[in-house]
Amino acid sequence: MVTAAPGEDRSPALALVNTWRLTAGGQVDDLATPESAAAWLGVAEAELGRLTDLRTAVRELLGALAEGRVPAPDAVESVNAAARADAAAPQLTWGEGPVRSWRSTRPGSFDAALAALARDAIDVVSGELGLLVRPCEAHGCVRYFLREHARRRWCSTTCGDRVRAARHQRLVVEQREGSR
Repeated sequence: MVTAAPGEDRSPALALVNTWRLTAGGQVDDLATPESAAAWLGVAEAELGRLTDLRTAVRELLGALAEGRVPAPDAVESVNAAARADAAAPQLTWGEGPVRSWRSTRPGSFDAALAALARDAIDVVSGELGLLVRPCEAHGCVRYFLREHARRRWCSTTCGDRVRAARHQRLVVEQREGSR
């Protein structure tokens, strides 16, 4: 069972980004197959590429936000294009920072699902939650979370435990080498 990162319950776009994660066995992509993608969002095989492309674009937006840089223009356009599939879609522009505007279009079924994810990504990066987006600080972890507590540094207790265990192991090795 996968533990949700803080904020995933409030942001489906954050949950989408975190479908690519690190486990004890290595990196896992919960959207790697049509079956696993269908379990996550009811995605048909023909639509899988569009969902993973949106995940890549949203990951770029969250990374840019967390790092204080401008995201790749194609990521902004990908999110905007997906958001346009809804009847009232926010659009993202990135000048001095993220700014949300609205455009009117018509919805479709899978398109509406992608639009909802893209809309949420735009809301996160251009709204109050954007200030809370952080990458997990655990070595090798690729997930993002909403940092709602000043001392939180990891996306899960599993990542925190891994960091603490590695730190303890380093101390044991240093003490052993220092006593020789």
